[in-house]
Amino acid sequence: MQEAKLRIELYRSPISSPEKLRRVVRGLGLRKINQVVERPDTPSIRGMVAKVPHLVRVRERA
Repeated sequence: MQEAKLRIELYRSPISSPEKLRRVVRGLGLRKINQVVERPDTPSIRGMVAKVPHLVRVRERA
């Protein structure tokens, strides 16, 4: 059985955000605008995404 994944896309720049939120974005592995990464669907990743919903878009993948 395949583990659920989240496709996370950075669609806004974190430049004007506080340092704490910039670190969250980097922790997700996002560096460039429109970059998409796949991460496992875990509570910790969901918590990170919940901190920066105004900077990222999330698509679930089964």
